[in-house]
Amino acid sequence: MFTQTATLVKNNLRAILRDRILLAVLGVALTMILLVPVLSSFSMRQVQELSITLSLSTVSGVLLVVTLLLGASSIWHDVEQRYTASILTLPVSRSRYLLGKFVGIGLFLFLCTLVLGIGSAVIIALTSATYPSEIPIHWHNILLALLGDFLKFLLLASVALLLSSVSTSFYLPFFGTVAVYLCGNASQEVYEYTTGEFGHGLSQLTVQAVSAAYYLIPNLSAFDFQLQAVYGLAISWPDLLFSFFYSLVYTALLLCLAVFSFNRRQLP
Repeated sequence: MFTQTATLVKNNLRAILRDRILLAVLGVALTMILLVPVLSSFSMRQVQELSITLSLSTVSGVLLVVTLLLGASSIWHDVEQRYTASILTLPVSRSRYLLGKFVGIGLFLFLCTLVLGIGSAVIIALTSATYPSEIPIHWHNILLALLGDFLKFLLLASVALLLSSVSTSFYLPFFGTVAVYLCGNASQEVYEYTTGEFGHGLSQLTVQAVSAAYYLIPNLSAFDFQLQAVYGLAISWPDLLFSFFYSLVYTALLLCLAVFSFNRRQLP
C-alpha cells in the first residue's frame, strides 16, 4: 500500500517538475526577488522593512499561482487525457489516487517555499547589510511567516481538489478557489465589523449570514505573520499552535469530502 502511494506521489511530482509553465512562474519569481534590493532602495527610511515585505509578498503570490494551477488542473487534466481511467484499472483506489495528487502538490509547494525562502533570505541579508536598520532582522519570524504561507496554500490546495473532485471543467475549481482565497482573507475583518459596534445597524439576518460564512469559509488571515516578520513583533505560541492545528484539521476535513465526492463520481 505504501509503495503504491509513494509511486503515485513520485509520478505526480515528476509530472509537475516537467511542467514548463510552473517552472517559468518559479523563474519569474526568482527574478522578482533579485529585483527587491533595487525596489527597496526607493524607500529612504525603511529599506530593510520594504525588502522583507516585497520578498514575502513575492513568495505568497507565487504559491497562490502554483496552488491555483495545480489544484484546479491536476484532476481535470488527467480525466480529459483518460489518464485517470487507465490508472484506476490498476489495483489503485480512487482515494489513494486523490491523496497521491495532494501529497505531490504539497511537496511541490514546500519545494517552492524552500527555494524562494532561501533566495529571499540572501536578498534580505544583502539589503540589510547595505542599508542598516534600527530594527534587527528576526529570522525566526521570517521563517514562521513562510511556514504560515505554506500551511495556508496547502489548505487552499485541498479546497481546489475538493472542487476538482466534483467538477468536470477547469473553471469551477479555479475561480472557486480564487473566491475562497479572497473571502478567507477578508472574513476576519468582515466578521469583526458586523459583530462590533459598527454592525448594530445591520439586520439580524445579515449578521447571522456573515457569522455562518465566517465559520464555514477558512480563515486564511490566521496564517499571516508578515507584519511580525517585518517589524520583529513577537509571535505567541498559542497563535502558532492554533494556525498549525487549524490548517491540519481543516485540510483533513476537506480531503475527506474530496475523497467522498470523487468515489461517487462517474468517470468517462
